[in-house]
Amino acid sequence: MSCLKITKVDCILTQPGCRLVVVKVSTSEPGLFGLGCATFTQRHIAVKAAVDGHIGPFVIGKDPRNIEDIWQTAMVNGYWRNGPVLNNAISGVDMALWDIKGKLAGMPCYQLWGGKCRGGAAVYTHAGGASNQEALDDVRRCMAQGYHFIRCQIGGYPGLAGKQPRPDGAPPGDYFYPREKLYQIPELFEYLRGELPPDIELLHDVHERLAPIDAVYLAKALEPYRLFFLEDVLAPEDLEWFANIRQVCATPIAMGELFNHPREMTPLIANRLIDFIRVHVSQIGGITPALKLARFCEAFGVRTAWHGPGDVSPIGMAANVHLDISCINFGVQEWAGRNALEYEMFPGTPVVKYGYVYPNEKPGLGIDFNEALAAKYPCTDENPTWTVSRLPDGTLWRP
Repeated sequence: MSCLKITKVDCILTQPGCRLVVVKVSTSEPGLFGLGCATFTQRHIAVKAAVDGHIGPFVIGKDPRNIEDIWQTAMVNGYWRNGPVLNNAISGVDMALWDIKGKLAGMPCYQLWGGKCRGGAAVYTHAGGASNQEALDDVRRCMAQGYHFIRCQIGGYPGLAGKQPRPDGAPPGDYFYPREKLYQIPELFEYLRGELPPDIELLHDVHERLAPIDAVYLAKALEPYRLFFLEDVLAPEDLEWFANIRQVCATPIAMGELFNHPREMTPLIANRLIDFIRVHVSQIGGITPALKLARFCEAFGVRTAWHGPGDVSPIGMAANVHLDISCINFGVQEWAGRNALEYEMFPGTPVVKYGYVYPNEKPGLGIDFNEALAAKYPCTDENPTWTVSRLPDGTLWRP
């Protein structure tokens, strides 16, 4: 295959649950193709346009084995870089090229990156309710399914929305009272710790819904309850405040879901201000930068906890799991679960067994894609509403 070339790049939109963006890279070798995840579910049409109009045409004719050069040149070809739309478009191609590389080698991708560091990757799942008791009941349900790491919420990301009335003329949005978390969440974890075995690992996601000084208070207030980590306690615009958190408590911090640019991550890691990096792998450009990020984190004692909600495609989740298995500084993997339709549409999707997830042993990422079935589930095109978060008086708040 000395003259192996990329011959076609397809971008496919489908919605078996969340809106997903799948990239298929075909080659000059009959039957040899790769699949990648480019899912930016809130701006899926923009990603497809970027793949179809820019990134796809740019890589056609190139040797798919030259992954590093393709990633680097695609990233700078448009001059401006490190934005979520183009990063996701590049990720779709990048993951597909690693899939192809594994198929050429006859190995699962984790073998290309050094082989297994562990038998399976521990996952965390989500539990919650409208009261402490409901949250406890949901945690126990997760424990009965074999989960050891459980993220606990009350009232979802916003909380219970408080009792403050809205002013006349309040605009539409996802209303919440952020300071409710300052007493509600410590009370929740005090209650859970009093009812659960001490070895169950508990987590909480703030989802960037606090003022910085309130984030410092919450991290300190939760310290007695030994969280495995406190997730996204600050928005990317407030990164300097992580130093304030470190000064007052030892609550482990996970951060990165909204990161696009390396300079958002590197100061936090190099200064040891976070304990877990949890970027959305397609959001930073795919597997190639994720491998480098994991190695960089290793040098500073930061562990990985890749973003793994429903709006990561099964292909993207498979990429996460291959990274989890092969990186020595793995921490935990978020697992939102996959529905039956996704398992049918994406044969080979990883399966959780008693709190651990495993890659299959097929070459590449080990995932196939039923395009005919995917075509039966076209994407809806409405804008999301949950991202328009508002304080009780109607002021917009970044989610």
